Formats: sequence, C-alpha cells, structure tokens
Amino acid sequence: MNTKEEIPVFTGNSSYYAVIMAGGIGSRFWPVSTTEFPKQFHDMLGTGQTLLQKTFSRVEGLISSENINILTNDRYIDIVLEQLPSITSKQVVLEPAMRNTAPCILLSALKIQKENPNALMLVAPSDHWIEDETAFLKDVETCFDACAKDDKLMTLGINPTFPNTGYGYIEYNKTEAETIKKVLQFREKPDYKTAKQFIAEGNFVWNAGIFIWSVKSIVASFQKNLPEMYALFSKGIEALNTSEERKFILDNYEKSENISIDYGILEKSDNVFVKKAMFDWNDLGTWGALHDKLDKDENGNTLVRAIPHLKDASGNVIFTSKEKLVVLEGISDYIIVDKDDVLMIYPKSKEQEIKSLVSEIKKKFNKKYS
Repeated sequence: MNTKEEIPVFTGNSSYYAVIMAGGIGSRFWPVSTTEFPKQFHDMLGTGQTLLQKTFSRVEGLISSENINILTNDRYIDIVLEQLPSITSKQVVLEPAMRNTAPCILLSALKIQKENPNALMLVAPSDHWIEDETAFLKDVETCFDACAKDDKLMTLGINPTFPNTGYGYIEYNKTEAETIKKVLQFREKPDYKTAKQFIAEGNFVWNAGIFIWSVKSIVASFQKNLPEMYALFSKGIEALNTSEERKFILDNYEKSENISIDYGILEKSDNVFVKKAMFDWNDLGTWGALHDKLDKDENGNTLVRAIPHLKDASGNVIFTSKEKLVVLEGISDYIIVDKDDVLMIYPKSKEQEIKSLVSEIKKKFNKKYS
C-alpha cells in the first residue's frame, strides 16, 4: 500500500476543499468497531495509520490541510484532534444528532462558501480502502476541473468486477464518448440476477459515495430540491465560522430532515455526472472485505498483527489489537478477533449478521461491549 511519502505533491489550488465523513459506527466490524470508538479511528489494515489518518494523508496530496474539514459526531471530537494534530477544532464539523448525509454536507458547503465563494469541494468517506492513491488524486483533479467550468454535480463510480449485491449502482449514458458521462439514474442495491444484468449492459458502476462539485452548484441544488433544509441552515450563515456557530448548530441541527445526499439531491437533479474511477476501491464494510483486500498466507489466511502458529487452517481473518501468538488448528473460513475484553470466533459466511449480533450483545450486556 502507498504511504503518504509516496504520494506526489500536486500543485495546490487554494479553491480546493475537502470534507471527510467520519461519523459512522461501522457495526459490522465489531468487536473492534464500537459506538465509542468506531472503525475509522482504528488501524484496520495494520499499516501504522488509522483509516481516518490514511484518508486525510491521501487527500492532503492535492488539498492543503487547512482546507480539509472533518464531519463527525459530537462524541468523537477528541479522537479526531488527537489523530489529526495538523488541523484545528474549527475544521471539525460536529453533528449533535444523526441526520444522514444531506444536512451535514449542506452545512459544510455553506461554511466553505462563506470562506471562499469560488470553492470546489470533495466529499469522501473516511473508511475506504484505495490502493493507487496517485490515480485517486488525478481523478479528483479531473472532476475539479470539470466542476470549475460547468454546473456539474460529480461522483466517482467504481468499475464493477463482479455482480455485487451490497452496493448501489449508477447507470450512465453509454452513448457518450467523453470520460465524464451524464448519470441516467441511481439504482438501489440489486438482487444477484439484476446485478449480473447491470454488468452485462456495460454502463453501470458502483456508487462509492465520493462526490465533487463547486459550492455554488451544490448550494443551489439544495435551494431547489430541499428548500426547507436550505432555509433552516441559511438563516445561520452569519454565525458560521464564528464563535456563534456551535450554538446555531445545537439549536437547529435536530430540526433538519433525516435524508441522504443521494435521495435528497442527486436523484432529483439533472446535472449529475460520473467519472469511472481509475483506482482500486473497497468500502471496507465487513471483515470479509478486509480479507479480500489484505495479503494472505499460502492457505488464504489474512493476518493483522497476529503472530500465527496454524495447522489445517485456511481462509480465516485473524485480527489482534496488538502482537499476539495465535494458535489455530482445524478452523477454516472464520473471523477471529482478539480485542481487549472481547474474543470473537464467528463464521465468515454469517458476517452480515454481525450487526444484529451487536444488538443482541447490547441487549444482554447493556453498553459494556458495544
């Protein structure tokens, strides 16, 4: 995997801004990811950097650190500032309530627009795996250029490598020869048959939730498509980026509609475009996804920090929070996680059930382990 030092330093542009989304809980990565300390703040890949730190350093290859904002929940402010010492508390936008992605993106766009009306804005999740970071930055810069010239809302689509039923899809106009193509529609997570059909048609990409636009274009889209939300937040423009901002957010954020940027804006807009990404990508949503992307031993076992002594063991994910000898025999295709006061040994085939398992644990033990 690339390190920060391997990323070329692009000639920066003072109008480039980024918003990194770091408010999720990532319950499918329990017991490592918990409500108090979610996966984006962990070194899930065993690289010496947390997922948030990896994302920040990747984005910093194109956008100056003072123009990178972090969107997160109130409870994570101390963790964010500890892990990203180069930013200030003014760059952390705190959500006092869970209201999906549209409200926090609008709030961030208004803050950036007040500082720089000509700003171009990248929105990226904090917990994705991207190996070719140079290609990622080139794609973002291409989209920035397009959004600077025209009123475009852009997204990066991932070339589908198999009929995945866990991702949303984006259908684009296949008749266009240009690299940047008009989006025809967003499609929900399909069943297997439909996913196979999407791939066969050749003009569908996975929706990675990575967006690029000018603040002018996205704010205008909110004004048109979510006018009540726009009215709610725009009345606080005078307070934004001042000592009065926090009070305004606390007084008003919970009044906002709970809706995603996809439903609230992108699916209603006719100026949405997609560029097929030139980099490998994984949303690291499950332990199985981690297994797919990390190196494996000769028997297909993925190890993160574990010191293995394995016999007749294959296809396992073995994760320890610190270096620890792990002895296994006769175990295959399991998720084995040793973290503080929790040891989980769970079938990989049931990884989608971990979210409901966490609910069971919470019900039985209150919040002690979740």
